[in-house]
Amino acid sequence: MRAVVRDRYGSADVLRVAEIARPTPGKGKVLVQVEAAGLDRGAWHLMTGKPYLLRLVFGLRRPRNPVLGGDLAGRVVGVGPGVTGFAEGDEVFGIGEGTFAEYAVARADKLALKPAGLGFTEAAVLGISGLTALQALRDSGKIKAGQKVLITGASGGVGSFAVQLAKAFGAEVTGTASTAKLALVQRLGADHVIDYTRDDFADGTQYDLIIDLAGNPSISRLRRALTKTGTAVIAGGEGGGSLGGGIDRQLRAQLLSPFIGQRLTGLLSQEKAADLEVLRELVEAGKVTPSIDSVVPLDKVQQALSDLEAGRISGKLAVTVS
Repeated sequence: MRAVVRDRYGSADVLRVAEIARPTPGKGKVLVQVEAAGLDRGAWHLMTGKPYLLRLVFGLRRPRNPVLGGDLAGRVVGVGPGVTGFAEGDEVFGIGEGTFAEYAVARADKLALKPAGLGFTEAAVLGISGLTALQALRDSGKIKAGQKVLITGASGGVGSFAVQLAKAFGAEVTGTASTAKLALVQRLGADHVIDYTRDDFADGTQYDLIIDLAGNPSISRLRRALTKTGTAVIAGGEGGGSLGGGIDRQLRAQLLSPFIGQRLTGLLSQEKAADLEVLRELVEAGKVTPSIDSVVPLDKVQQALSDLEAGRISGKLAVTVS
């Protein structure tokens, strides 16, 4: 099969399209013929191996899995031992292992049936970013209807879902983005937008809940933008250093949280089928629509990741495979 592979960590230059062996599904896993895959900042982190703490899981000196990619949508073509929830021919979406390829293995408990009426390309970008946004708002943020919610990085892969989900939960939503991406955030349903190149979200309105997905704002700045009993979920952020990538900021926030009226917390997103089902239901109800910047074939993944690093992408990128 054709796949986007790399032998070492590095920039997009380490990627190439190669012919490799088709994987075989083991216990509790299925083999998916990939129609499309999602590409986001997570793929860039796994390509570069930064922050370095990621390498403890994915390979210290070189990637354990040479094939890049996590999000997918496609058809089940093989079922491993112990799998009862899926059969050959099922159209699915979710999270697999090395999905920038014609075939990928995925754990059955990280897949769900593709939303009715949604194409493979749109379904492919739903898994990782949609789960992150959902769990940041619902689980870490404890969002409630009527709250004022601020989402930093609202035009990004996770942010584009977070805006729509926050609206679905009944919140009044403000999103931050660069000048060129403000219109997208408004189309996603945000009630208010902030151009972060001109204005500081911490100067003025206070929010019940902040989902911090972009940049590397200080804890004190986040606190200024919160109500006295508000919650800040630090779920992302770039520029935090090569070692931990901002993990230290999350830890400092959580250590401070018990001693103040505000609640400061992080997010450890979980890849589980039950929440993929929640996303499927929201899509089918018309409350969430994946926002795709562009669609590229396998042999253009290298350029797409370069564009992503340069900040030229809004929403999600999709990779067509079949």
